[in-house]
Amino acid sequence: MNAIRVIFVDDEPRVLEGLKRMLRPKRNEWQMTFVGSAQAALEALKLEPCEVVVTDMRMPGMNGAELLEVVQREYPDTIRLILSGQAETESVMKALGVSHQFLSKPCDADILQGTISRAFALRDLAGSEAVKGLVARINKLPTLPATYQRLVETLRRPNSSIEDVSDVIATDPAMTARLLKLVNSAYFGLQKPVADVARAGALLGLDRIMALVLGQGIFSDCDPPNVPGFSMDALWSHSVTTATAAHRIAIAEQMDRDQVAAAFLAGMLHDIGKLVLAMGLPEAYGKVLAQVGDRPSNLQQIEMLELHAAHTDVGAYLVGLWGLPNTIAEAIAYHEDPSQAPNRKFGLPGIVHVADRLAHRPDIADPRSPELGLNYSYLESQGLLKRWGEWREAFVAVNQKAPS
Repeated sequence: MNAIRVIFVDDEPRVLEGLKRMLRPKRNEWQMTFVGSAQAALEALKLEPCEVVVTDMRMPGMNGAELLEVVQREYPDTIRLILSGQAETESVMKALGVSHQFLSKPCDADILQGTISRAFALRDLAGSEAVKGLVARINKLPTLPATYQRLVETLRRPNSSIEDVSDVIATDPAMTARLLKLVNSAYFGLQKPVADVARAGALLGLDRIMALVLGQGIFSDCDPPNVPGFSMDALWSHSVTTATAAHRIAIAEQMDRDQVAAAFLAGMLHDIGKLVLAMGLPEAYGKVLAQVGDRPSNLQQIEMLELHAAHTDVGAYLVGLWGLPNTIAEAIAYHEDPSQAPNRKFGLPGIVHVADRLAHRPDIADPRSPELGLNYSYLESQGLLKRWGEWREAFVAVNQKAPS
C-alpha cells in the first residue's frame, strides 16, 4: 500500500518539531511534510497533492481556515483537519465550515494518529470516488455541535460524572431546554416529568443523553434547507423514533451495553446523509425527491442515478470524518440493505434497518408486506424473521407520539 501523504502546517517551528517527534513511529507508513506557512503548504501541494492537510488556525498572512478553503476548492479529495489551541468562537466556526475535523492543542499522539488513519480509511469505507467528490463539492456540511465536543472532552477526564456532563450542557441554555422537552416527550415513556439534565441522565443513561445532545445540536444548528419534499422536523422526528426502536431491539436481542448504546446513536444518525444532500445540493436533491414521490423505497436507487452517490454512503463518510466509530459509519452505510455489510452476523446495520422500517410503518404486522420494505430474506437467513412480532410489540408499547 502506498504511504499516506500528510502535510502539517504551523508557523511555530517548535510546534512542528514537537509533531515530528510525536509522529516518528509513523515515518514508515506516512510521508510527512512539515511547513511553516499556508503559502508553503500550497506550494508543496502543487509539487505533489496529498491525502491529508493538518493546519494550525491562527497564522500570519493566510490563516488555517483560508488555507483549507483553497484546499477544498483545488484539491477536493484531500482530508482537511484543524489542529489548534485557539478557541475563539468565530474562528472555530469558520474552520468547521471547511475542515472535516477540529482537534484541540495539545493533542495526544494516539488521538492525532488515530484521527488521520481513520479519516483516511473511511474514504474507502463509504466507497466510491463519486461519494468523495460529492462531499467535497458541498461547502456547507453539518458540523459536530460544540456542546457535544465539550462533552467528549469532559468524559475523557478520569472520574468524570453525570454532574460534570450536566454542567457542560447547562452552559448552553437552548440545548438544555430542547433536551428536557425531548426527554419528557412520549418517546421515552418516563413516569414523571424530569426537570434537570442530571436526573434525565440518571434515568436514560449517559450514552443516550450524549446521542440526544449530538442529534439536537446537528438538527437545531442547521438552517432548514429550502428543498421541496424535505422536512427538517420530519427527519428529526424519524431519527429519534428510529433511535428508540434500535435501542429496544438491541436490548431484546441481549446485546452488550456498548452495542445497545451504539444502536441508539446509529439510529439517531442513520439518515444524516439526507440532511447533507439537502443542505449542500438543494436543487439536485429536490429533483431526486420529486422523482421518489410516494415510493420511499426507491430513494437510494434514484440518488445513485441522479447524484452517483446515496445518502447512506454520504452519511457514513461524514460521521467517519467527525471521528465517530467505524461501527456507526457501517450501520449508516448499510442500513438500507444489511446483507451487504462486511460482517455477515446480525449487528448494528441489521438493527438499524429493522428500526428504520418500524419507525416508518409501525402499523404493519406482516414482515413480508411490500409496503414495509423490510429485507425479510436477510432476517430469514439469520434465523430472526420470527422476532419481528416481538420487536414490533416492544416498540409500539410506548405511545410513539412525536415531541410537540
